[in-house]
Amino acid sequence: MATTRTAHTVWEGELLKGTGTVTFDSSGIGSQPVSWPSRAEQANGKTSPEELIAAAHSSCFSMALSHGLTGAGTPPTRLETKADVTFQPGEGITGIHLSVRGEVEGLDAEGFAAAAENAKQNCPVSQALTGTTITLTAELA
Repeated sequence: MATTRTAHTVWEGELLKGTGTVTFDSSGIGSQPVSWPSRAEQANGKTSPEELIAAAHSSCFSMALSHGLTGAGTPPTRLETKADVTFQPGEGITGIHLSVRGEVEGLDAEGFAAAAENAKQNCPVSQALTGTTITLTAELA
């Protein structure tokens, strides 16, 4: 069965001086402030679309990698994934770099790298972001 998740943003004012609030409706985990300076300069306690994409991508990738490793008979003990989403004003999102460090008993570095590459290619968020260059670093703990 398909699921739909919802968030909404209320924005007030012009782009450079305005501010907004993004609310996580489906989970009810709350609201976060967002602004142009938090996107193009320093975060200063506010989020940005790129940080939200990074959160979505790192969690989706981790789930896909865990699923692939488990299906191959080497379930992970722990996966720690970081997603760096680069935004260049005037150009947009110019790239995403995923870094994963895993604890996987019975798997060598080559096997882990191959599983991570497969997860990068096949996680739904990666697939949704196919217009962006996505790179990967994978290492065992």
